Amino acid sequence: MAGPEHFDVVVVGAGLSGIAAGYHLQDKCPGKSYVILESRHAIGGTWDLFRYPGIRSDSDMYTLGFNFRPWRNAKAIADGPSILDYVRDTARENGIDEKVRFHHRVTRAEWSSRDARWLVEVRRSGPGTEHGGEALHISCNFLFMCSGYYDYARGYLPEFPEADSFAGKLVHPQHWPENLEYEGKRVVVIGSGATAVTLAPAMAEKAAHVTMLQRSPTYMVSRPSEDSIANSLRRRLPETLAYQLTRWKNVLLGMWFFRLARRKPEKVKSGIINLIRKQLGPDYDVATHFTPRYNPWDQRLCLVPDGDLFRAIKAGRMSIVTDHIDRFTQSGIKLKSGEELHADIIVTATGLQMKLFSGLKVSVDGTPIDLAKTMSYKGMMFSGVPNFAAAFGYTNASWTLKADLTCEYVCRLLRYMDRRGYRQCMPKRDPSVVEVPWLDFTSGYVQRALGQLPRQGSKKPWKLYQNYARDLMALRFGSLRDGAMQFSK
Repeated sequence: MAGPEHFDVVVVGAGLSGIAAGYHLQDKCPGKSYVILESRHAIGGTWDLFRYPGIRSDSDMYTLGFNFRPWRNAKAIADGPSILDYVRDTARENGIDEKVRFHHRVTRAEWSSRDARWLVEVRRSGPGTEHGGEALHISCNFLFMCSGYYDYARGYLPEFPEADSFAGKLVHPQHWPENLEYEGKRVVVIGSGATAVTLAPAMAEKAAHVTMLQRSPTYMVSRPSEDSIANSLRRRLPETLAYQLTRWKNVLLGMWFFRLARRKPEKVKSGIINLIRKQLGPDYDVATHFTPRYNPWDQRLCLVPDGDLFRAIKAGRMSIVTDHIDRFTQSGIKLKSGEELHADIIVTATGLQMKLFSGLKVSVDGTPIDLAKTMSYKGMMFSGVPNFAAAFGYTNASWTLKADLTCEYVCRLLRYMDRRGYRQCMPKRDPSVVEVPWLDFTSGYVQRALGQLPRQGSKKPWKLYQNYARDLMALRFGSLRDGAMQFSK
């Protein structure tokens, strides 16, 4: 009887990270066989899943784009469909789409040191499969998780008192109905994060009125949707050079602003709030609705392209209410203050549910591994888990910056092992390194998930620096033999 189908590398997920993994494997390890297993029906990950009005990036496309394929559109803050086209075009142009197997959900992975390979259990769904899908097995020498950081099946939804009493439509952005009619309707958007800040002004263009209901404010920074320097460089220079110059300009600006926010939080805070005052005028209650209780970059900043949210507020199409929900009513939401918000549609932009490694169950030589009890090595591999990596982006910059570097590092590792005849690489934990939380972030979705996240260490190579320039030097040029990574034949 034939054994399971075998590949040198199995990549899990066909979003930004998975397509980057496919490209780098083809480019830097052309002799390696690989497959991309995608649980859904299409390439694109986040950009295929989310379909709500106004869906866009909150990072510029010169850093959210791949390092190997220039972003060619004039808009730097791009809409979701444009980003989806970019990801799919990249996959098609490089033949990566031919390596993707759809409706393949990875559920379990078992490592055998004797065979130096993973046995990956997959559920294949689709036409002709019943009862949760057909089980099959695929083996590989290296397992690369590119499945993102949140649960695609469900978003985060708090328990709202008497939510069933609301007579209108209740919608979560992660599951946007295809033909939701909101023209001329009263809409309440619950939330103050990136999704709410995107949705509210977009819906306000057609709705009778949109109210963004928040418990507490978020830092919001207005920025032009077009990068005039990037567009100018693109007209004057070869495409790749113009792209790389803009990419580095934006990386360095982002790093400078983050460091300034960490060193002088009060100065940055007052600067952000003063800019909002200029947008909304001296009579607007900026102290209540736009002045957060935390410091800048304790959570991600929300981007407001071309000031669209501020324009909608000034035009009277949109308003912000800062209050707590008492309960839902038949006609809307009763607030703790006693005020009632009337609504035909309530959108619960209440956030993501984190789910690392898409819920994968991992065992090494028969022993189950709780990845939350491992220590993260260089932000991509995990103590005691051989031949296994995961792409995870930055909290203070674009996801793809770190994903690209992670893909490059995995390829370096594979080439090094081939040259030396090694079959296994595994980060070995240093007992002298102090454990600290993996993410130093106060956002709700991170705080809710701290128990399921791995740890990081107090010093390199176990420490996450959230710094692209530093990671670039370490991952592209740093020694692979650092004492923590153990190689064996």
